[in-house]
Amino acid sequence: MEFEEDLKIGMVVYSDAEAFQVCNAYALRKGFSLRKGHIQGDKSNNITQRDFLCSKEGFPLFKDLCNDSMVDKLTTRTGVWKISHVNSIHNHELAKPEERQFLRSSRKIHDAHAGVISSMVDAGIKPSQSYCYLAEEVGGAENVGFTKKDCQKILYRKKFETMEGRDAQSLFNHFKERQAKDSKFFYSIQVDQLNRTTNFFWRDDKSRLDYDCFGDALCFDTTFRTNKYNLICAVFVGVNHHWKNVLLGCAFLLDESTESFVWLFKTFLESIGNKQPKTIFTDEDQAMANAIEQVFMGTHHRLCTWHIAHNATKNISSLYANPEFKTHFNKVFGGCQSVPEFEVAWDSMTSKFNLQTHLWLNKLYNLRNKWCPAFSLDTFSANMKSTQRVESTNNVFHQMCTKTTNIIEFVLHYEKKLEDMRLTELQEDFRCKQGMPRLKVISGILCHAAEVYTNKIFKFFEIEYMSCLTVRLREVSNEEGVTIYEATKEGHKRVNTIEFISHTSMVSCSCKMYEAKGILCRHALRVFDSKYLTSILTQYLLKRWTKTVKEGMFLSSDLDDSSPQGNLKSAQSLRLSQLMHKGNSLFSLASMSDWGAHIVSEKLSEAMKLVEKDIKAKKASDKVKKKNSLSTSGVQDDDQHILDPPTVRAKGLTNKRLKSALEKSKKVAKVRYTSKMSPPNTVVSGNTHSIWYFILFIVNILYYYVMNIYTCRAT
Repeated sequence: MEFEEDLKIGMVVYSDAEAFQVCNAYALRKGFSLRKGHIQGDKSNNITQRDFLCSKEGFPLFKDLCNDSMVDKLTTRTGVWKISHVNSIHNHELAKPEERQFLRSSRKIHDAHAGVISSMVDAGIKPSQSYCYLAEEVGGAENVGFTKKDCQKILYRKKFETMEGRDAQSLFNHFKERQAKDSKFFYSIQVDQLNRTTNFFWRDDKSRLDYDCFGDALCFDTTFRTNKYNLICAVFVGVNHHWKNVLLGCAFLLDESTESFVWLFKTFLESIGNKQPKTIFTDEDQAMANAIEQVFMGTHHRLCTWHIAHNATKNISSLYANPEFKTHFNKVFGGCQSVPEFEVAWDSMTSKFNLQTHLWLNKLYNLRNKWCPAFSLDTFSANMKSTQRVESTNNVFHQMCTKTTNIIEFVLHYEKKLEDMRLTELQEDFRCKQGMPRLKVISGILCHAAEVYTNKIFKFFEIEYMSCLTVRLREVSNEEGVTIYEATKEGHKRVNTIEFISHTSMVSCSCKMYEAKGILCRHALRVFDSKYLTSILTQYLLKRWTKTVKEGMFLSSDLDDSSPQGNLKSAQSLRLSQLMHKGNSLFSLASMSDWGAHIVSEKLSEAMKLVEKDIKAKKASDKVKKKNSLSTSGVQDDDQHILDPPTVRAKGLTNKRLKSALEKSKKVAKVRYTSKMSPPNTVVSGNTHSIWYFILFIVNILYYYVMNIYTCRAT
């Protein structure tokens, strides 16, 4: 829109918004900021006059008084606005051309810019860096249209859109909206007698699909607590076909009681169709163990070996420092392939070091079936041994969240992390389709493994195959098509027994690697190699490790073309980025000649009118759609209100910085000085200042009206 250099009495505009644009453009050219003033109307409440004022006009207590700062007075008849008075006299210094970008009425963050800033900050980029990016895009900070401080304000406003007491309700509404878009989105919220949120769990449709593919072995951890209410974050994590973490569900718990864990595990099972995992790894927590025993009755409960080893350094620190004891401890901890072997090794360790009555070791022995691999060789565990996978994910949340993070903020961070992990999986799927990895040796069975397994799993298989070349086989017996072999490796005393059935090509090894990890061991591969097999038999191709693990599975969003692939804010940010790139190129070319600048400016004015018309129509349409949607879908149910959870007091240090002795002494001295200066029963900081400010406020109001009457009489 083109504006004249000066405002003239009698100039006509056709809307209140256009009037502000014209006057604001004039104000910025002159070097002052504009604000809206009084409105006058007729008996029918129709606006007949509108004042636009200099921002410094007003109360001298808070602003530099601008006596003759009324910029213009507009009167309207039949929808046409006409400038009836202009006063361009100011009693303050006007802004220089290079300072005009800081005037308040010239600064505005458009929704698209706000979307870019918000997206970049959510991705871990600092607000100041986001501002620098926008400045680079538009050719300098003077062309951005707002300041770095404005960036902070828009982010602050976004954070506190959900005010205190509305956090849980915002979470509930968010889950309802997700479920309205995705019928397989699952959530459950538990409240107490006061209707305060205590526990809640959620997972989306893709997490359900991931559980169907990779839910046979889980890690469950509750060590993460960084949030505003100090709730316990409980995450279900599995391992996918690329040997990377996959999030299967998340929950927040008020406490670590058995009742809370029972509720969570039952809710989790309900969300995934009551399909129990084969193995679940947790830390050593009795309440958690009781809940697992009640709910996951068909699941093998394993304890995190890392936590046990860490506790060993505390409970048997003097013994653990002994290299000989450490060798025995490592043997019982993970070097036994059978229960009898473990029992012999344990008895040998306790008798040699006289530990038969050691309390912690006896407690550890009573839990041996939960941590010793010899007791779970027949159970699939995806070769996991600890909850370190969950804790590595928690480390990401620690970086993204603080102890002041709201519930809804964490949920949004979780969803972004989920998107990032799925993007990584998609990239790995793409890489696997680009060709076979390079083989160390030419082998039919190795080529077949490279075709069916993902690149990461193939590396594991290749290690076992290369190791099988050093395995020595000795046939022990061969009766009725069943052959028994003994496998040894040069320099090792351990002997593994392999059973091979010739008519079905079934193989079973005493190391139980296939049963626990899902990949054939070197001993079984040595037998297959001796039988000249050139491919992996179908019964030994565990689908969860293959490239085609998700083939034939569909999501509700895949079948529904109307479901959004991303939120509107992200789409708007993408459109803005594309337009800014095109616009910068166009503006650079147009600035090379006066004719080019004239053409671009003229076309932009035409485009602006068309876009404003389209946006206005779209807003009206969206308003009608939203009203109809809320009346039929029930996304926001006014009858369902839940309150924020109670804040759990955390143990340990606070967030405050520890003060030095010098700072503490200064504080004590200051308190003593204040107590000496203030007599007893004297209010040091009371309402006296407020009363004076109120009196000055009334005086300024009276002064403003007197000056206004004087100005009207003078004109």
